[in-house]
Amino acid sequence: MQSAETVLDVIRERGRRGLPLERVYRQLFNPQLFLTAYGRIYSNTGAMTPGVSGETADGMSTGKIDGIINALRAQRYRWSAARRTYIPKKNGKMRPLGMPTWSDKLVAEVVRLLLDAYYDVQFSDRSHGFRPGRGCHTALTEIQRTWTGTKWFIEGDISDYFGSMDHDLLLARLREKIHDERFLGLIRNMLRAGYLEDWRWNATLSGCPQGGIASPVLSNIYLDMFDQFVEQQLIPEYTRGEDRRRYLPYKRLQNQIGQARKRGDWDAARSLRARLRTMPSRDPDDPDYRRLRYVRYADDWLLGFSGPRREAEEIKHRVQEFLKAELRLDLSEPKTLITHAATQSARFLGYEIRRQQQDTKITGNRRSVNGAIGLYVPRGFVRERSQQYMSKGRPVRRGQLLHDDDFSIVAQYGIEWRGYAQYYVLALDTRRLTTLQWVMEASMLRTLAAKHQTTLPKMARKYKAVVTVDGVRRKCYEVRVERDGKSPLIARMGGFPLTRQTKAILVDRRPPIVNSRSELLQRLAAEECEHCGSHVRLEVHHIRRLADLNKPGQANRPWWISLMASRRRKTLVLCQACHGEVHAGRSTAPTRNRTLESRVSGN
Repeated sequence: MQSAETVLDVIRERGRRGLPLERVYRQLFNPQLFLTAYGRIYSNTGAMTPGVSGETADGMSTGKIDGIINALRAQRYRWSAARRTYIPKKNGKMRPLGMPTWSDKLVAEVVRLLLDAYYDVQFSDRSHGFRPGRGCHTALTEIQRTWTGTKWFIEGDISDYFGSMDHDLLLARLREKIHDERFLGLIRNMLRAGYLEDWRWNATLSGCPQGGIASPVLSNIYLDMFDQFVEQQLIPEYTRGEDRRRYLPYKRLQNQIGQARKRGDWDAARSLRARLRTMPSRDPDDPDYRRLRYVRYADDWLLGFSGPRREAEEIKHRVQEFLKAELRLDLSEPKTLITHAATQSARFLGYEIRRQQQDTKITGNRRSVNGAIGLYVPRGFVRERSQQYMSKGRPVRRGQLLHDDDFSIVAQYGIEWRGYAQYYVLALDTRRLTTLQWVMEASMLRTLAAKHQTTLPKMARKYKAVVTVDGVRRKCYEVRVERDGKSPLIARMGGFPLTRQTKAILVDRRPPIVNSRSELLQRLAAEECEHCGSHVRLEVHHIRRLADLNKPGQANRPWWISLMASRRRKTLVLCQACHGEVHAGRSTAPTRNRTLESRVSGN
C-alpha cells in the first residue's frame, strides 16, 4: 500500500505536466490518505461541532475508516445534509454556514487533498486564497512590491459567491482534466446533498457550502477561469509601453535650473528646485503607457490600473460581462468600486491600500516614496475591536473566562492580541494598535482581578514580566506553569515589538503533507489503550478545549480528566470499554452528549 505522500506526489506531478487524472476514485480506498486527513482536521475547532447526526471526531478509530472505505468501494457512501447555522457579517446581515457530519468532513478532506495536489500546481500565481504557502500576506505583499504607479483601483465583490457557483459549470471544468466519472459523481453528490434548517431538508441546486472542507479548492477551480480571462485577455490588452515618456514641463524646469546656476543665481535655482520636487518626472497621462495588475484571494479580487478612468470603467464592465455570461455570477454594484489610488483608499483583505505621495522624502537623491503602494490599518478598526473589551467607554472583565485558570485567561488574551498585531505587521501605521493593546491588557487584568476578588494593581504586579526579544527588553504579562522534568508552559500577553515588517509571514495553511506523522497518529498506530493497555478496538476520545478539564465543582475528578489534564492533551487513545466508561459519566464529562454509534462505523 502506497503512503499518502507517495500518492499525492504522483498526482502532483501529473498536474505539473498537464496530464489528465485517471482512475483517481480508487485512491479513496487507501487508509493512509484517511489517516493523513484525520491528522489534519482533528484539531480544528469544528471537529467537535456535530452535524445532523450528532457525530463528531470523538470516537474516531481505524475501524471507522475501514467502514467508510468499504462504503466507498461498494459505491454506497451517502453524503448527509449539512446542518445550517448563521454567523453575523460586518454589515449586520447573516452568513449561512454549513456543518457537515464528521464522516463527511473526513471524506471531503481526502477529496480536497487529491484535488489540491493536482490543481494547485496549475493555478495562477496571482491566486492566493486557500493555497499552501500563500495567504492574505502574500497577496498584500505582491500589491505593495509590484503595483508602483497604480492610478486606479478596481475593487471587486461577487454577490453570494459560495451560494451562486453553478454545479454544471464546475463539473464540466473538472471533467476537462479528471477522467473518472465515479470520482466526479462523488463530488456531484457532495454538492447536491442539501442542508437541514429547522429540521427541514432543503436542496442545494447551486453553490458550495461555506464551512465545507472541500469548498475552498472547488472555489479556486471555479474562479481559475476568471484568472485566465484576466491574465490572457485583459492584461495583454491593457498593458503596453516599456516606460512613461519624460514629462516636458519637468524637463523645461530642469533647463531653467541649469541656466540659473550658470548665471550664479542660487536663490532662483533653489526656488526652482523646490518647484521641481512637486512635479512628476514622467508624464502621468502618457497615451502610450498602460499597466493592468491583478490579484485574487478566494472571491475577493483587486485590479490596479495605470491609465485614464474611461478605460478603468471599460475594464470593470468587461469583468462584469464575463462573470455574468461565462460563470453565471453577479457583481455587487455597491461594493464594486473604482477608486483613485492617490486621493482615496481601496479596501482589500482588511487593509486600506493607497498610493503614497511625499515630495519631501528623498532617498538616493530621488523621491522614493512617490507612486509606491502603502498598506494601512483601516480607520475605525481599533475602535471597533476595542468595543469587544469595553462597556460604557471603559475596559471590562469577560465573564465567560472567569471559571478558567489564570494560564488560560492570559493565553486567550495573548492569542487574540498576537492575531491582531501579526495580521497588520505589513501596515505603515502599526503603532495605531497600541490603543487596542492597552484596552485588552486592562480587560485581562480586570478579568483576573474579578476571578480572585482582588484589585487590578495586585494582578498587574503578580504577572508583570520582562522578556528579551532580539536583544531588547520588553514588558509583558506572563503566567508560567512549572512541570517536572519538562520546560514550563508559558502564557504571555504582549512582549513583542509592534513594528512594521516588510516580509509576509502568514500563510493559509501548512503544506498538505508533512514528512513526519503527527503525534496523535503515532499514538493511534501504537494500538494500545492509554488507560488499561488493551490492544482491542481502539478509539480516540476528543474534547473541545483543555480549559473544559478545569471546571469548578470537580473535586473528585474522573480518571480520564486527571489523565488528560496531567498530559495537557485534548485527545486520549482508549479501548472501546474505557471509552464507554468516559461517556457513562456524562454528568461530569466536559464533552457534549452525543451518540457513540456513527452513521458509518467499522465497529
